[in-house]
Order: sequence, then structure tokens, then C-alpha cells
Amino acid sequence: MDRVTVFTSFNGPEAQLVCARLRTAGFQATVEGEAAAFSMEGYSLATGGIRVQVPENERDDARALIESVESDEP
Repeated sequence: MDRVTVFTSFNGPEAQLVCARLRTAGFQATVEGEAAAFSMEGYSLATGGIRVQVPENERDDARALIESVESDEP
């Protein structure tokens, strides 16, 4: 099954936090591109950032969870 990006960040800890929230909720989330982002300054920007991905069939529910968490934060 294809994986899709549901969140993008240029901040590794932020991507890991979103991934952890998704995993806690039962999603099969992974962080992609984090190692490359730390290998060279500016590389994260060039590659489109650090991506949190889920299986395609979990995309809509994962995005809904992320949006609900973001709307609760001050």
C-alpha cells in the first residue's frame, strides 16, 4: 500500500511529535527525510522538509487528527 504525506515540517522534533500523536491514536505513521535534513545545512528545504507519512487508507483520519490538535494549541 502506498504511503502519503499528512504533515511536513522543517523541524525534526515537531515531526516526531506529530508522528508520536498519530501512533498513539493507532495510525501506522512514520517520519521520512529526517536523517537527510540533518546531513547538510539547507538540505531539508531543498528536499521539501521532513515528512510524516501514513498508509493511503489512513490519510483523511490522520489529517483530521492533526487539524484537531493544531486547533486546540494556543
